[in-house]
Amino acid sequence: MRGKVEICGIDTTKLQVLKNDEMMELLRRSKNGDADARERLICGNLRLVLSVIQRFINRGANVDDLFQVGCIGLMKAIDNFDVNQCVRFSTYGVPMIVGEIRRYLRDNSSIRVSRSMRDTAYKVLQAREKLVAQDQREPTVEQIARFLDIPREDVVLAMDAVVDPVSLYEPIYSDGGDAMCVMDQVSDSSNTDESWIDQIALKEAISCLGPRERRILAMRFYQGMTQMEVSAQIGISQAQVSRLEKSAIGSIKQALQAPGA
Repeated sequence: MRGKVEICGIDTTKLQVLKNDEMMELLRRSKNGDADARERLICGNLRLVLSVIQRFINRGANVDDLFQVGCIGLMKAIDNFDVNQCVRFSTYGVPMIVGEIRRYLRDNSSIRVSRSMRDTAYKVLQAREKLVAQDQREPTVEQIARFLDIPREDVVLAMDAVVDPVSLYEPIYSDGGDAMCVMDQVSDSSNTDESWIDQIALKEAISCLGPRERRILAMRFYQGMTQMEVSAQIGISQAQVSRLEKSAIGSIKQALQAPGA
């Protein structure tokens, strides 16, 4: 690694690298309860952890956190490695470290996904890999659904569930000046500044009406009652309800059209 890079207070340029023979000897001693050998194994494989976390740098997680989680996976690999198998430690350790980091990212995701949905998603990913290897092309959603014998909708939901969320502030284009973000491409006509101002002005205009006018408007336009139903409820004639309703609406229009409204 070029230059000094510190992760969790560790200068990565000073990390040692163990030879395979030395690694196996330390693993045997660690299996026999030698704490010093276990410590040397951890320190001697931190570069392995660093190489693994490079895959997860752009997942939105703190690098120091990923490094610590990767070290947990490394320690699990050291404790569970079978020295009698003709397998290099890195071959066994990398999947353990990757699995630990993936669990961390899954369990600490800002979007919570049920375990059953995650299980379905992993089955979908495995099925996709098998179909790609079998047919040498990308499978369709329908093909994956038939392969797993599950509804097409379940495949789509499962695939969406494991997609990493994109920040609204993620830059998508830049011509050398200010970058254009996802937020700039997302519009919401119901929550613009103008709509908020209109809502505030409408509430203020309604608050200036008398209690009976406000009640009539609520019954007519919120509860969906007819003028006859309102008149029976309030105890006045339908003509009076009509007149009060028109007067209230006129007052609101006048308030909204007034300068500064």
